[in-house]
Amino acid sequence: MVVPFVLASASPARRRLLAMAGISAMVYPSDFDESQIQITDPAKLVQVLAEGKARSTMQSLFSRQSELPSGFFSTTPGLILGCDSILAIDGEIHGKPKDSDEAIARWKKMRGNVGELFTGHAFLQPYTTVQGALMPYPPLVQTQMTRVYFADISDRQIEAYVETKEPLSCAGCFALEGRGGLFVEKIEGCHTNVIGLSLPLLRQMLSALGYDVTDFWQDKTDNRFLV
Repeated sequence: MVVPFVLASASPARRRLLAMAGISAMVYPSDFDESQIQITDPAKLVQVLAEGKARSTMQSLFSRQSELPSGFFSTTPGLILGCDSILAIDGEIHGKPKDSDEAIARWKKMRGNVGELFTGHAFLQPYTTVQGALMPYPPLVQTQMTRVYFADISDRQIEAYVETKEPLSCAGCFALEGRGGLFVEKIEGCHTNVIGLSLPLLRQMLSALGYDVTDFWQDKTDNRFLV
């Protein structure tokens, strides 16, 4: 039986990572309000945000079952993956910069420094009871952390990079797979985690849920599930 795989994120980078790994996913971004969460531990913060996003998407999909493959919430539970990433520099948590000025100021802290990139991964498996109530299995939530060593770049390079707008859409204020990769000296840990989700952790979590990651490869799935 084909198990639908939902990505509760609007991140193109996360979708590309899944596609490169051969996993076709339905993309239903979450409308979860992140501002309501006030947690200072970065590892815990990304877990709570990732699970919040997955739950928000789950509730939205439950109200739109007619748009989903038959049996999504009953005979086929389905998987919903929520993710969230933040960068911690000198113990200070950073999300996406709100504007170019903040991005420039952030990079002046980051250059020549070491950051810790945390990504929370949350899997939900929703299903319905006979009465039609939404009853998800217990969530599986984990965090991956990667250390990022930033180059000691000049003010001119920082300003030129921010002018490209690339860092404005990234939680860490840089894209490892883009121009920002030029300003990273090295990383310690999972490199795909820096891009948006950890593929090794994804494989381990799917295994813990009783699935083999190869079951989700595109040549084995029904294209109806790809949005």
